[in-house]
Formats: sequence, C-alpha cells, structure tokens
Amino acid sequence: MTRVRVRPAVPPEHPRVGEIVVEAYSAEGYLVRADGSYDASYAAKLADVASRAEGSEVLVAELDGTVVGTVTWCGAGSPMRELASHDGQGEFRMLGVLPEAAGNGVASAMVRWCLDRAAEDGLSEVVISSLPEMLPAHKVYARHDFVRRPDLDWSPVPGTELVGFSRRL
Repeated sequence: MTRVRVRPAVPPEHPRVGEIVVEAYSAEGYLVRADGSYDASYAAKLADVASRAEGSEVLVAELDGTVVGTVTWCGAGSPMRELASHDGQGEFRMLGVLPEAAGNGVASAMVRWCLDRAAEDGLSEVVISSLPEMLPAHKVYARHDFVRRPDLDWSPVPGTELVGFSRRL
C-alpha cells in the first residue's frame, strides 16, 4: 500500500520542486500555447519556488518517501492569490504531480491538505482556476466537491483562458 504525505517544502528542495511542477505541466502539454509555441515565461514562473514561498505556502507530496508533487497554498493575505477576493477565501495554485506518480492519490492528498488548512483558518470558501484542458485535475476537484463557477473564468494573459471552481466550507 502506498502512502502519501503532504508537508511544507524546505528551501533546499525549491529547485527540485520547481522542476516537478514544470515536468508535470509539460508532460500534459499545458505549457504549449494555442499557437504551438512553448510558454517559457510561465515555465519560469512555475520553477521559481523561492519567490512563491515568500508570500504563500509551497507544499510537497511524498509518495513512499519520494517527493512527487507540489501545490502552492494561498491563504488570506497571500499576494499569490488570483481569484480569492476577500479574507474569507483561500486558493491553491500550481498543483502538479509527476506523471509516474499519477493515480496514487497524490493530487487528492494535496487538495485535502488545502481544504483542511482553509477550515483550520476559518475560511468560508476555496476558489481555484484551471486551464479548460486540465480534465484530470477537474475530476480531482469534483471528487472534493468543487463546483464549476463560470463567473470566476478569467484570462491572465491574452490567449490564455482559465476556468473557475469553488468549494464552500
């Protein structure tokens, strides 16, 4: 039986954590723009874990002791929040799992951690955004009772459309 543990990333892990999320997104084609070009700018943002850790909580997921996933938790006041518009909301971003670890509950464990943290902090809602083609992630969100929220859809840059989801607590 596999065991997944979610914990804060420590600074010496930051370079590898950045590689993990870039690899996870790349493997699924999420870093390819509509015109077919590679989005090096967003890949660099994903890889920059140290900057994210300054204003949010970067977490890792270990599968049997090996780091195979990461997510960034953006609680109340985090400058990394994109959709959360008031202090009763939190959000998570940049969730990625190495392809070889998919199907082992790694993403679900990270989502559960974020929901538990939101509840501990007394938040009323968690909001998230995703690329429309991130269907495996959407299935994970649905399993955790997130609902599709078209009113939260937005575009961070021209040519990139994101869809919104929320979960009331």
